[in-house]
Amino acid sequence: MNKKIKKILLKKNKSKIVSLTSYSKNIAKILDKYVDIVLVGDSMANVLYGHKNTHQISLDSMIQHTKSVKMGIKKSLLVVDMPKGSYNNIKSAEKNAKHIINITKCEAIKIESNKKNYKIIKILVKKKIPVMGHIGFTPQFKKKFMIQGQTKSQAYNLLKEAKLIEKAGAFSIVLECLSPETAKLITNNLKIPTIGIGSSSYCDGQILVTDDMLGISGFYPKFVKKYTNLNRIIEKAIKKYTRDVKLQKFPKKKNFLNGSKLR
Repeated sequence: MNKKIKKILLKKNKSKIVSLTSYSKNIAKILDKYVDIVLVGDSMANVLYGHKNTHQISLDSMIQHTKSVKMGIKKSLLVVDMPKGSYNNIKSAEKNAKHIINITKCEAIKIESNKKNYKIIKILVKKKIPVMGHIGFTPQFKKKFMIQGQTKSQAYNLLKEAKLIEKAGAFSIVLECLSPETAKLITNNLKIPTIGIGSSSYCDGQILVTDDMLGISGFYPKFVKKYTNLNRIIEKAIKKYTRDVKLQKFPKKKNFLNGSKLR
């Protein structure tokens, strides 16, 4: 087993797992100093490409961004979302997962559960492809946003789903937008770590979309804490640059490149 994955597994019931998303080397380089897991999420469809959902991001786009992210990572575990349509069956899942890992040198892939693809996870793990699971609100399969696990029967169905993913061999599982009680139930009944997004502090770890918590995505649901307003900081810098160019304050002589003198 990969040493980084072993390290994540050992954190269960001991210390919280910290995870954030990245789509580029520059952000990944910063994250790598602090987080345990960097996820190249299909959320880039919304965040970078302006799509209404995550369905339209291509495998090639995921691979290109992951190659960039990989350049900024030394210590963190690099996980990549399998985009919608890339794991519809065992054959395509294996082919595409191997393709992602071979080209990007990431350590694991993430698959959203549709309550049917446990066998796909099992086969991938058997082929030595580490898999992170994902249950609850799964954007690739559920159109309408709803808090998941709000009744006892829903909670136990989600627990059953999580246990089947664990049994299939996943090393961890994302719990998205689960009620606190359901998140706690699942976390307490799994041997593998749970990583929550909008699923309370009962999970073994947390993940957010980096652009959301930095205040540059324009998407701020209740479960996102905005740690800064980068939009405002960037706008201030752009305004200053614009003013300097118009008033001929930039570039100054100190910004000139000194080439050879014309004779």
